[in-house]
Amino acid sequence: MEIRPLTGGLGAEIIGANICDPNQFGDIQAAFSEFSVIVIRGQDIAPEDHLDFARRFGPINVNRFFKPVDGHPEIATVLKEKDQKQAVGEGWHTDHSYDQIPAMGSILHAIEIPPYGGDTLFVSMAAAYDALSSPMQAFLGGLSAVHSSRHVFGAETLTSEAAKTGRLGNAAAATQDARHPVVLTHPLSGRRGLFVNPVFTTHIEGLTAEESEAVLRMLYEHCKQPEFQCRVRWQAGDITMWDNRATWHKAINDYHGFRRLMHRITVEGEALSGV
Repeated sequence: MEIRPLTGGLGAEIIGANICDPNQFGDIQAAFSEFSVIVIRGQDIAPEDHLDFARRFGPINVNRFFKPVDGHPEIATVLKEKDQKQAVGEGWHTDHSYDQIPAMGSILHAIEIPPYGGDTLFVSMAAAYDALSSPMQAFLGGLSAVHSSRHVFGAETLTSEAAKTGRLGNAAAATQDARHPVVLTHPLSGRRGLFVNPVFTTHIEGLTAEESEAVLRMLYEHCKQPEFQCRVRWQAGDITMWDNRATWHKAINDYHGFRRLMHRITVEGEALSGV
């Protein structure tokens, strides 16, 4: 097994691993803890293997809104057909931040990929936090933000292409609201990192609407700097796993006319702690 960092601050590519080998799990888990995003190349696996690997990290969080894989309700289908225009997950986000206990991580398996495009971008929220000034870090450390699923998966989204094509559904279940620290202490690394995102975060508590909007807008623009990012270029069979407590991610929708099919499993997390 060879582990190659993707950038100076986030992500690693793992060559020559086999997720079905329990003897390799310790090294894979250590790489995940260190790099927050790992790309395990060349995995020729069945859904059952995907599930077994995920369960080694913890219990599985069954997604409420994505269409499940036939016969495997614990695996979500992430799909864009060649004639569809909208890709699910195009905005910068953190999976399940709207839950009271956000998911630990997501494990995405590339089943069918386009000949080009369809990459996934990630951001290190620890690196973004570290680059803030000390006064800004101190200010944010005492704040909490509200996250919600309602405006993303609820009734108002029923007219979206993803809902109309059946890729997303169960809008009545979009009732989640959660309060989390704006700056958290990561349960694995102990590093401090930002925990707000443009898709699911609605506002910062205790600030006026105008103040909250201004602070969040500043943080979002700050986090988008390329110095905090890594980019995953997919190959069929790849498995990419990311830490939802430590990263943002977004899907790049630049492969119109081609099909992209992925299987995603999400692993349960633990309650978050502030600074």
